[in-house]
Amino acid sequence: MTSRGRVLDRVVIGFLLLDAVLLAVLELLFLPSYLGDMPFPSTTALAAVTTPLLVAQAGKLSRRRGVAAAPLVAWFVTVFVFGLAGPGGDVLLLANDWRTYLFLAAGAIPGALMLGIVQGRRGVEPVRPRDTR
Repeated sequence: MTSRGRVLDRVVIGFLLLDAVLLAVLELLFLPSYLGDMPFPSTTALAAVTTPLLVAQAGKLSRRRGVAAAPLVAWFVTVFVFGLAGPGGDVLLLANDWRTYLFLAAGAIPGALMLGIVQGRRGVEPVRPRDTR
């Protein structure tokens, strides 16, 4: 691969990470939404679809497990940082609420499964021992 191709891959991975952060913030902001009088966490479905897509795209760009997992990690970190210390000190992750548990599971489980699928198909790059000289 040419150096130009590697630079383009890094730029695309950067945009995938930015997408993961922006989607996590958007999903958190609309998590406590209602449909009439009933709680309706519609962004849970968005998390279940977008997180594995981001992981799959990152996995196409690199064989390294860390690169493929980066969107999932960015999503998780953003959810916990903004969910527990949100804008203006608001807590967006609702304590002991089924919507929070459903949201975390819907974002994490499909993303982790996709990471396993991506790594299983392509094979994991072997870990090279460090030079201890």
